[in-house]
Amino acid sequence: MAFPAPKPEDPQLPQVLLRSVDCQQGAVRAVRFNVDGNYFLSCGADKSLKLWSVTRGNLLKTYSGHGYEVLDADSSFDNSQLCSCSSDKTVILWDVASGQVTRKLRGHAGKVNCVQFNEEATVMLSGSIDGSVRCWDTRSRKQEPIQILDEARDSISSLKVAQHELLTGCVDGRVRRYDLRMGQLHVDFISSPITCVCFSADGQCTLSSSLDSTLRLLDKSTGELLGEYKGHQMKGYKLDCCLSSKDTHVLSCSEDGHVYCWDLVEGSLALKLPVGKAVVQSMSFHPSECLLLTAMEGRVQLWSNQSEATEETMDTDT
Repeated sequence: MAFPAPKPEDPQLPQVLLRSVDCQQGAVRAVRFNVDGNYFLSCGADKSLKLWSVTRGNLLKTYSGHGYEVLDADSSFDNSQLCSCSSDKTVILWDVASGQVTRKLRGHAGKVNCVQFNEEATVMLSGSIDGSVRCWDTRSRKQEPIQILDEARDSISSLKVAQHELLTGCVDGRVRRYDLRMGQLHVDFISSPITCVCFSADGQCTLSSSLDSTLRLLDKSTGELLGEYKGHQMKGYKLDCCLSSKDTHVLSCSEDGHVYCWDLVEGSLALKLPVGKAVVQSMSFHPSECLLLTAMEGRVQLWSNQSEATEETMDTDT
């Protein structure tokens, strides 16, 4: 006799506040999990970059070296290096353990909005208000970029690297995907300025958010529109969007103090997470667990689902 298979559980969403951290670095411009999700980075308006423990919420190190507010950061695959970018037009490569500046790279003509390592951390890619993406060799002492991609007609607001592909979002309303191995460029036109782009975990789709308060999920190879997600407010700020670690949900920051979370397939709003009364500036989803970081004004919040929150409470009591 065959028993019916158990009904799959609905994916849990991070809606329980585990911790709120006062970063003490002015407004937090960006918050990012590291590669394995054990640490997170906060980028401050006070020119500092800070490294925190996720489990305890305590500050591990402060990195100072930028001349103006820090706008984005990333950690290398082995957690030995960090890169950050700033309104001071520079990109900095840091040694995690010592907190020292390894390289300070100048070349962009305006503030640098976004930065990321490639998979092996041999190259840093930075996108700027000057409309260019610059690729920097992390192992060389040269001050010049190894490649400049200047197809954009306006500010580069966001970039993501996955294997041999680079995805950029631009204020000119275009999502550009560079196949660096084949030397090809694919362009999808979205009529509104793009604030954030990302790949899905399975690498088949791209997600972009734009200032018409809409998120769009596109098929990577054909450019076909697979889904539109609306309800949040994004009209004047550069805010983050992302997918959950298992590609079940689409998430976006909002100017009304919430994080909106939609079911990827159905497009229905699954969760409207109240973070506070100001703009949710930035967020980051844990690479494997149901954990979400949000940044509002000078604080970073860590959200989990209910079951994990209970475990966390029990751990602190023992």
